[in-house]
Amino acid sequence: MVVLKKNRHGWRERLGAVPFRASEGPCIWIHAVSLGEVNATKSLVREIEATLPEFDIVISATTDTGYAAARRLYPQKLIFRYPLDFTFVVNRVFNRIRPNAIILMELEVWPNLVQIAHEQGIPVGIANGRVTAEKSMKRFNMPLVRGVAARMFSQITWAAVQNEVYSTRFQSLGIHDRIAITGSMKYDTAQVSETIPGADELAIAMGIDRTGPIIVAGSTGPGEEDLLLRAYTRLRLEIPKIQLALIPRKPERFNEVARSLDTRGHAVKRRSQYFDPGGPDPGVVVPTDVSKAGGHLSREKSMVYLGDTMGELRKFYALADVVFVGRTLVPLGGSDMMEVAALGKPMCFGPHVENFADVAERLLSARAAIQFQKDDDLVPTPHAAAGSPRRRGHGQPGAGCCSSKHGRPAARLKCSAVSWASMPSRSPKKSLSPGRNLQWAIASFRIPRSLPNPHPMPCAESSVQQPLFASASAARSAPAYSEHLANWPPESLRRGSSWGFGWWRAF
Repeated sequence: MVVLKKNRHGWRERLGAVPFRASEGPCIWIHAVSLGEVNATKSLVREIEATLPEFDIVISATTDTGYAAARRLYPQKLIFRYPLDFTFVVNRVFNRIRPNAIILMELEVWPNLVQIAHEQGIPVGIANGRVTAEKSMKRFNMPLVRGVAARMFSQITWAAVQNEVYSTRFQSLGIHDRIAITGSMKYDTAQVSETIPGADELAIAMGIDRTGPIIVAGSTGPGEEDLLLRAYTRLRLEIPKIQLALIPRKPERFNEVARSLDTRGHAVKRRSQYFDPGGPDPGVVVPTDVSKAGGHLSREKSMVYLGDTMGELRKFYALADVVFVGRTLVPLGGSDMMEVAALGKPMCFGPHVENFADVAERLLSARAAIQFQKDDDLVPTPHAAAGSPRRRGHGQPGAGCCSSKHGRPAARLKCSAVSWASMPSRSPKKSLSPGRNLQWAIASFRIPRSLPNPHPMPCAESSVQQPLFASASAARSAPAYSEHLANWPPESLRRGSSWGFGWWRAF
């Protein structure tokens, strides 16, 4: 984390100097790594606010893009940078935030945070959980990490995972029967629509020709822009009016991509330099370190539009005739495809979709997307869609994938979570989405509502807890925390030094 440019700001907070939470009420801490995970919290936050209005919600993010997105989505909430996983840093954050429960998005688990929460009786859950075989499972099964990972996952209170494959992997990591399959919460963020407010204004401000086809390459990663530019140059020989818009995934690459485009002889229009007279929308973030490089125009050069702001990707998608989903030509795991599908846009992507394999399979089955296996296939793929007179209707099955997926996990969620938690049976609503039904998935994720902070170990007389997302009438008694933690962790695994490296004793 220390050396990555994407985490280059906010070091006081990363060392524990986060703002003090002013309220004395109970608190849920939600952590999301980056932009995609932060966006996926929206349905979760709405559900907590509706069901547990007395709880404060604080949100942390690891990357600068995630932090900016959280500030934009939740301007009234306490937002801070995720702390480094040293004991003294985590303790400092706990004393300032005073959480009653922690929810980690997808797989952002760290041993010291989980250990300290476990010792203080603070439940830690995973929402929208996923574990990739190529990266995460290999890392957790490394000889030097295996013992730490086993202890860490044994202390996780609950996990709501996206599919059965991820459920099996979480079980092998040590969570076992504390798992329910909820579906992906990113379906909740995919708003099915044909138009996006502000898209027309963006096209006018940047001079995009709406009479000609445009390919939008969204969330691109290092190495992809060069491949896309080669394909774009060849496409222009057959479709002279075709246009290309590039939107890099990371804002720290905006200047780098602009310089690359200029070096290759393309005229570049940067979104940060072309706003309508009223200025950018309130939700648009223009990075402060965006340079003027790549802003000059020439009629002799082919035009490339560069989306170098945050919060406008869906506007670019709304203007597209064909969308290329980035981080799929290079081994980076892929990017979220549901936003494209929700807009009914034809899309294509490369072979590397490991992080979104189930979504990609669904879209391919519905013939809402085209996947190519090598770089040379990139040229005919958008050509087929962009050159068709019916191009704007090719992606409509994708919107159907978003709509039909919403209600399908509801029955499975209710049955698995309720039977595990022994909650009273309730009838699921078919219209509910995975995020909405997360209340069933973590019904057993219990939160102490009245413990002072820092959290002492409660005695048996005060061990009545309230299930997350459940009404007060569903509250029930539970074993005391002291009884629950009596035999774990063993003394040999407890933290040793004040610097927080005690978890190495697990080896």
